Amino acid sequence: MAGGEGTRLRPLTSNQPKPMVPIFNQPVMEYIIKLLKLHNITDVVATLQFLPQMIKNYFGDGSDLGVYLRYTIEQNPLGTAGSVKNAEEFLNTTFIVVSGDALTDFDLNKIIKFHKKKHSLATIALKRVENPLEFGVVITDDEGRIERFLEKPTWGEVFSDTINTGIYVLEPEVFDYIPKDKMVDFSKDVFPRILADGKPIYGYVTDGYWCDIGNYEQYMKAHQEVMQGISKINPPGIKMRDDVWIGEGAYIHPSVDLNGPVVIGQNTRVEEGSFLGKYTVVGNNVLIGPDTHIQRSIIWDNAYIGSQSNLHGCVIGRGSDIKRGARVEQGVVVGDECVLGENTIINHDVKIYPFKKVEAGATVNSSIIWETKGMRSLFGQDGVSGLVGIDITPDIALHLAMAYGTALKNDGEVMISSDISTASRMIKRAMISGLNSTGISCRDLRSAPATINRFNTRISRCIGGIHIRVSPFDPQSLQINFFDAGGLDITEGDQRNIERYYFRGDYRRAYYRDIGKIIFPARSWEYYIDGLLRAIDYKMVSRRRFKVIVDYTFGSSSQILPGIISKLGCDVVALNAYNDENRLTLSREEFDLALASLAQTVKLFKADFGVMIDSAAEKIYLIDDKGSVVSTNKALLLFTMLISRHETAKGKIAVPITATHKVEEIAGRYGRGVLKSKNNLRSMMEAGRRRDVIFVGSEEGGYIFPKFLPAYDALISFCKLLEMLTKEGRPLSSILADLPAVVMAQNNTFCPWEKKGLVMRKLIERAKGKKAVLKDGVKVITDNGWTLVLPDQDEPIFRVYAEAKDMKTAKRNVAKEIKYINSIIFGT
Repeated sequence: MAGGEGTRLRPLTSNQPKPMVPIFNQPVMEYIIKLLKLHNITDVVATLQFLPQMIKNYFGDGSDLGVYLRYTIEQNPLGTAGSVKNAEEFLNTTFIVVSGDALTDFDLNKIIKFHKKKHSLATIALKRVENPLEFGVVITDDEGRIERFLEKPTWGEVFSDTINTGIYVLEPEVFDYIPKDKMVDFSKDVFPRILADGKPIYGYVTDGYWCDIGNYEQYMKAHQEVMQGISKINPPGIKMRDDVWIGEGAYIHPSVDLNGPVVIGQNTRVEEGSFLGKYTVVGNNVLIGPDTHIQRSIIWDNAYIGSQSNLHGCVIGRGSDIKRGARVEQGVVVGDECVLGENTIINHDVKIYPFKKVEAGATVNSSIIWETKGMRSLFGQDGVSGLVGIDITPDIALHLAMAYGTALKNDGEVMISSDISTASRMIKRAMISGLNSTGISCRDLRSAPATINRFNTRISRCIGGIHIRVSPFDPQSLQINFFDAGGLDITEGDQRNIERYYFRGDYRRAYYRDIGKIIFPARSWEYYIDGLLRAIDYKMVSRRRFKVIVDYTFGSSSQILPGIISKLGCDVVALNAYNDENRLTLSREEFDLALASLAQTVKLFKADFGVMIDSAAEKIYLIDDKGSVVSTNKALLLFTMLISRHETAKGKIAVPITATHKVEEIAGRYGRGVLKSKNNLRSMMEAGRRRDVIFVGSEEGGYIFPKFLPAYDALISFCKLLEMLTKEGRPLSSILADLPAVVMAQNNTFCPWEKKGLVMRKLIERAKGKKAVLKDGVKVITDNGWTLVLPDQDEPIFRVYAEAKDMKTAKRNVAKEIKYINSIIFGT
């Protein structure tokens, strides 16, 4: 399979297909063909799509490499399986499929032998890796039979560190599962169908070398690992002392300092006084001037490196000209045939695309095509977040919005809003410009809570939404959240799509007449209030005449709720009911003090209860009529009981996997089922969209009433609580007294990113034979409670939860899991 564009490798693949990217001055596909020849596989078909003629011109009929090479060409991308279907006429017996853009030394004969021994329809070559997030994870039984597939999982879904390498041994019958001329993928479409049909499909775990050349870091890593001797692949040239390989016709001045491992290509010249440090690879026909300093860098064929230049951890493209005194830093990629003028400085992680020229003396801090520095991913658990002015700047926001706009249908509208902070409003304006430049119009709600945005996105013709807010945990950080047309957080697939456009810098550009407009919608708050009042029996509530203390925590809910309260007939004492952008974030200590102050106020005024609404108007925290703080776990049970008892519609209660099992106990009393979702907001929102779910609650104060809005909303939560308390007809403290106690413990433990996959696999293996739930992390249920080990998506930690009959046992179980995780990490 040699049809890949290699978008994540750009600019290295800007003007050549990914299989033609050189590894030690030879295309990576050449290593694959040589591997096939080594295993006596000489009848080869290459499936091509992107720039096919370049591959055909290089390899010809394959005779120079001792194989018979034929080609098929896709006019449109058909996916991995669809491309192989194109070659069906050549494949009438057992055949092997190998990706043309990975570097490997696998023993192919062992894989084929295993396949035939098992009489398998399909056998997948598997490999254990430290970080399986970018690959398809495969789980097998002890015999190697595949039990489960998971394509590009999140950390919570990583149940194994065994991944699909894209090397398959297949029988011709597999073509029955592949429709012709359609986009079909082996791992997403074909293999799951084979598994569902009960046909034999196996995985063979190999111990050979394999590296997917998927991005810049992996490209550099592949060279270094080969030079370290980790694989059976040998660098080209004659091996000299100190791990230095020199190609035919190369000249190295006697004064040159070579600190191996170093590879120097054919007919390359290195002038006096130069230094070539570890893991440097120099292509063929390269000229390196005097007194240059090159370390951990890869230089492609026909490049020129001027005297006194310094190159550190970079890649220089084919035919590029680096003038005297230039400095190129770590992570820089210079495309083919670029010119860097004398004394230029190219700073960390800059990407310069092919055929560009940088003037002498210039300092380049950002990529020419609008890219910012590389990062592991844009999106985390809280959308796109980071420090203002460092991680999130107007420039980054502009191009993030351009990426989002490019991913959307042209000529659509997006709802956009922010909280009241100056930083959020600044970023919002930059994002409006970015969206407009891609032909997307913006309906600007100005400063409004996310709930207003979600609601109006849902009821309008908008195809998406954006909300910018100060982080609830750090006043110096911002969060940018993206919504779909239904007002829900976008899917992980949508996130990856935005990231792809962002990192490629490949944006749609609107011409003059197509530039998006800025619209200021009227009555958006009124629409929300009208919708909310229709969702409750406010006339019934108004007859109860509740006395409530409301702490608005300086957020914008203070501009909305009074208009609703007037209809509810409540006697309200308002605290912190004005906007203050400097007080939108509360530390843990400030939060606890605010709750304590609210509790004292409830007792002072002898109120029915108190409620704190977070500044984002998404979550609520309760004080009962006796002035006691209601824990968020207890509040979840409260809502579960009230809804189960008073909601007339049939349906389930949905809670995250981390929620107390007491929820099932209470819901079960009223004949209601409980659905467990993953521990993230998007999954809880998706649960809320199900027709059989009437309520979604978290143990963090966030509640979803799907009939109104399938997202956290503090205002509908407050109003529904008033409605249900009216129906209940007794004090809040009396209801809480009837609820069971919740005994839970939680702690975190550090785990390096590269060890997470290993830890998850060991946890899965240990859980076999036990009552385990693998929806998100690894949850083991016993007669006395449960434990859950959950890998964090954004940080190198595991979160460990336990519920038990007493706190001592719960804490002991958490400590036991942490000890086991540490034993895996540190080998103790």
